[in-house]
Amino acid sequence: MREARVPAALVERLSTLQSEGFTAWIRAKAEDRWDLFAPVLQQLLDASIERARAIDPVGHPYDTLLQEFDPGTTVASLQAMFTRLQAGLTGLLRAIAARPALPERPIALASARQLPLHREVTAALGYDYAAGRLDFAEHPFSITLGTGDVRITTHLHDDDLLGGLSGSVHEAGHALYEQGLPRDKVGWGVENAASMGLHESQSRFWENWIGRSRPFLGWLATRLTVHAPELGAETDALYAEANRVKPGLIRIYADEVTYNLHIVVRFELELALFEGRLAVADLPAAWRAKYEEYLGVSPATDREGVLQDVHWSGAAFGYFPSYTLGNLYAASLARAIETAVPDLWTAVGEGRFAPVLAWLRENVHRHGHTWDAPELVARAVGERDAVADLLDHLWARHGALYGATR
Repeated sequence: MREARVPAALVERLSTLQSEGFTAWIRAKAEDRWDLFAPVLQQLLDASIERARAIDPVGHPYDTLLQEFDPGTTVASLQAMFTRLQAGLTGLLRAIAARPALPERPIALASARQLPLHREVTAALGYDYAAGRLDFAEHPFSITLGTGDVRITTHLHDDDLLGGLSGSVHEAGHALYEQGLPRDKVGWGVENAASMGLHESQSRFWENWIGRSRPFLGWLATRLTVHAPELGAETDALYAEANRVKPGLIRIYADEVTYNLHIVVRFELELALFEGRLAVADLPAAWRAKYEEYLGVSPATDREGVLQDVHWSGAAFGYFPSYTLGNLYAASLARAIETAVPDLWTAVGEGRFAPVLAWLRENVHRHGHTWDAPELVARAVGERDAVADLLDHLWARHGALYGATR
């Protein structure tokens, strides 16, 4: 057992540091002061490397931590994947940048009027409200409190209805996976998710492949005529707003095209920290430099830069690549679903999501952790080039929206 190799004193020290790290991060972000977080981050990094070496004295410490989130993933495999993906994304971004920009037209609606819509949409997707609930939180999350109790939260924006709804659909994707796992096999070792990457594939699939599709947004327009008729919501306007591409500073608000470049930045910085090529004190400057290089933007504050994510405060080094792995798994799963469900987009346009959920239940959810994620996905979709699947999807949706040519 991995954890049995870690000294009890180190486990206790790391737990204390995680608590201190979260408190320090909250204050540092609120006050935009990197110096309040850097000292405890250094201790978290040192303790995490020490823990990794206790588990595997000869392996790369970052490889060791990756196994906690996505078993079988290595630094080498991630570097190869990110190299291909980054090249493809950069080419798409250049092509889009050469086209006229789409106007920003966020939809404003009072938060109190949004929540009923969120509940209707997530219920339509298949989220079982008899075994969960949706509430407001400062940051969206999903949580499983026990068998038959899977809850989700969302953050509502008075000035951005689609942004808030996207968060609800994302968390519903996580919850649908949790509600579909084989909980009747508790104790067998297969009742949990196959990996965090596969978990993210479920949330990103519903959020992006379904939730940003034209058929879904056409159905949403009909629901908005009931919830907010004064908006005069139209499918084309919703589709353009949901799929507008604009490089930005904040990962969780990134569009589909730029999102994975945010992950590349974090992966490269984490790896440099673990290999001793980057000092904690130099992280803010390195962050700004990579954002300028990859996205053409640079944060004016650390709050919008290196302090924006909570992950490092809890020593979750190695988690960020799971988001991109999730996008890749989702891309291949989506291609398989389109083949297996011939009337997929007709059903989605009518607000019928049961065929999609049924396919996921049969091919993904019910298997739990019978296999690691790569094998589970391969059994579901066959041998596919996930990077190509994702780039094809992004070109077909965003390239076409902007009139860009490949």
